[in-house]
Amino acid sequence: MKKIIKTENAPAAIGPYSQAVMANGMLYMSGQIALVPETGEVVDEGIEAQTIRVLRNMEGVLSEAGLTFDDVVKTTVFLTDMEDFGVVNSIYGEKFAENAPARSCVQVAGLPKGVKVEIEAIAVCK
Repeated sequence: MKKIIKTENAPAAIGPYSQAVMANGMLYMSGQIALVPETGEVVDEGIEAQTIRVLRNMEGVLSEAGLTFDDVVKTTVFLTDMEDFGVVNSIYGEKFAENAPARSCVQVAGLPKGVKVEIEAIAVCK
């Protein structure tokens, strides 16, 4: 069975996709970018502020699904500049201080709305 997860505590989808989907005991979260949920505007204060906003958006989706960062088993981080890795890694590490999930990090040519970072996740449902 498939359940669509939708919350106002994360940006609405800007295309034909869901914020997250629960299926077979797993949550598959679409990539979150640095959009403010209430306005749909990009946080434009640099990589630190964008990473914090992305993690807040992820937390909103996880919470709607009854989950926390502790339930995340895999993430993929997309950066437009690998030079930002240290800053992103430091902020990311605050949310995943213990029992960190498996992770991939890649540099991409561009991301939606011109943001610098996007993170997608897979979590185990309780």
